[in-house]
Amino acid sequence: MSSNPLPPPIEKIKEGMRATWMAGDFGMVARTIARGGEEFVAALQLPPAPAKVLDIATGTGNLAVPLAALGYDVTGVDIAPNLLEQARERAAAAGLTIQFDEGDAEAMPYADESFDVVVSMFGAMFAPRPALVAAECARVLKPGGLLAMANWTPGGFTGRMFRLGAGHVPPPPGIDPPVRWGDPATVRERLGAGFESIEFEVIPIDFDMPTPPSGAVEFFRKYFGPTQVAFSRLTTAGQVAFTGDLTHLWTEANVSGDPNRTLVKNEYLKVTARKK
Repeated sequence: MSSNPLPPPIEKIKEGMRATWMAGDFGMVARTIARGGEEFVAALQLPPAPAKVLDIATGTGNLAVPLAALGYDVTGVDIAPNLLEQARERAAAAGLTIQFDEGDAEAMPYADESFDVVVSMFGAMFAPRPALVAAECARVLKPGGLLAMANWTPGGFTGRMFRLGAGHVPPPPGIDPPVRWGDPATVRERLGAGFESIEFEVIPIDFDMPTPPSGAVEFFRKYFGPTQVAFSRLTTAGQVAFTGDLTHLWTEANVSGDPNRTLVKNEYLKVTARKK
């Protein structure tokens, strides 16, 4: 008999994911990288507005809002209803009309060939079954439609932070690390069946926070759902050890030179492809 533990039922995994992203307040984290979302959108070779765009795992709308501001017909989908509510409020405050729906990146509530463009920034990469994500992206896109993803790389700061977290709180067995979406060879394999003209570019992005590294750790512990949930699963001693390791990681990566500021150089893999 194998000693390897069996993965939990997918329904349980999905429930845990939804609870994780509803924990904390990801809107606070999203604000720290909102400019990166605007820059990602600005660099895309988009069809003329008002083409139809789907933002998968939209969160609070870091891609949906700038796309709608450019005149695109935007729909955002996410598993976390509290984040969607923030996205709706953000769009309303900007005077933008965006459709935000609750839904799963692995089984989206849209008809075949509904969109000209599908985008996702630090979102679809977290779905537990990447093959289904790739198939769904292809299904809802029109032939020749653009897929554009921004995915944290394994070797970047966020990838290192995720590996550190997995060392303290191991993920469910059988689940690929999300940062594999930041590995070009893996992405090419996943998209090869439904897409062509697959291209990659590593894009720098900064974490710039007005706090020392210890404050950055506390910020993520309070507001970033995955970090908050990881801490909740540890004993008091485990929390102390995790805090120490995270503080060391942030301190080591900090290049600000200011004791009251944390500046970390991060990166993501920009993926673009065309549906066959």
